[in-house]
Amino acid sequence: MNIKYIVFVLLTVLFLQYSVTCAFAEYQGDENIPSEFLCDFATGTVIYEKNADERRPLASVTKIMTMLLVLESVDRAEISLDDSVSVSAYSSGMGGSQVYLKEGECFSVGELLKCVAVVSANDACVALAEYVCGSEEAFVQRMNERASELGMENTHFENTNGLDDTATEHYSSARDIAKMSRELMKHPQIFEYTTIWTDTFRDGTFGLTNTNKLIRFYKGANGLKTGSTSKAMYCISATAMRDGTQLISVIMGAPTSDIRNAAAKRMLDYGFANYETARFSGDTLEEFPVIKGSCEFCTLEYPSFNYLCSKGQREKIRSEIELPDFITAPMKKGSTVGKITYYIDNEEIGQSNITLTEDVPIITYSKLLKKFVSKFLAV
Repeated sequence: MNIKYIVFVLLTVLFLQYSVTCAFAEYQGDENIPSEFLCDFATGTVIYEKNADERRPLASVTKIMTMLLVLESVDRAEISLDDSVSVSAYSSGMGGSQVYLKEGECFSVGELLKCVAVVSANDACVALAEYVCGSEEAFVQRMNERASELGMENTHFENTNGLDDTATEHYSSARDIAKMSRELMKHPQIFEYTTIWTDTFRDGTFGLTNTNKLIRFYKGANGLKTGSTSKAMYCISATAMRDGTQLISVIMGAPTSDIRNAAAKRMLDYGFANYETARFSGDTLEEFPVIKGSCEFCTLEYPSFNYLCSKGQREKIRSEIELPDFITAPMKKGSTVGKITYYIDNEEIGQSNITLTEDVPIITYSKLLKKFVSKFLAV
């Protein structure tokens, strides 16, 4: 046998063994990073964490909450992305990263949101906050209320943009940043802004370049927000999607931007190499039998199901539906009728209720009589 062929085969085997070892080795974290967190967006499953509940200054990563509240106001039709925002003297006076807004200038909500997402504009943050809530103080109060609603137990905001020269109680944790990142990512419109690499503002006269270098240099990167101050050091909530799996990597307190970005990439690489998100669509079950009801059949439904599994396990997931032969009226919309359970091999990994899509009232006497007469006459 050709010696070159034998060497080639041996090298191939060694390479594959090395690749598998690298893919499934436990992630060790970065000794230069005090706080790290990696999770799956669809399920919230934690893949890796280090000091994830430690309270730390978060710099401009604060703006994730600011952008979330703006988009939630848009969704509630309280404001529109096309609305014109007049810049106040106060908002124009913000320091740090900015787009140099001037008092009396007017820009759309969408334009200001782009400035926040792409170049981390502190002045645009305050202008948006004033437009949404009337004042930055009122907006910050809403930020803290929303943080509480999301279960962010180690977070408190003092401003909308993360400036911390004078702030003493402005902090969050890596886990909490992931929580508000997930909530913001439920608004797909945000990616129209966070994926911009370069753009312009003020009718093309002011250039914008994304502070998140991963957008250009990391495959699948689609957000979300960077931040840095002397107190917070270098922070990021880095998000990326590959093959339908969307991950969130949070870094807090890195000593340099390069170390921050490299650590975020390593965590994301680890996640994508080892895990994948299995997604199963919800469905409706029509013409399910009803007895004693005003109708003979009803419609049932169950929701979609997501599960973060190890690579190669997605194809092993199966589901089983458990339902009675019929339901008996009366039953209310949303009542649980059965369940769908998901398994990997014989291990249960989750379940969802199967519920009614509408009220099923009991049949009335008159309708019952009419039904009886109809059947009698048909004989």
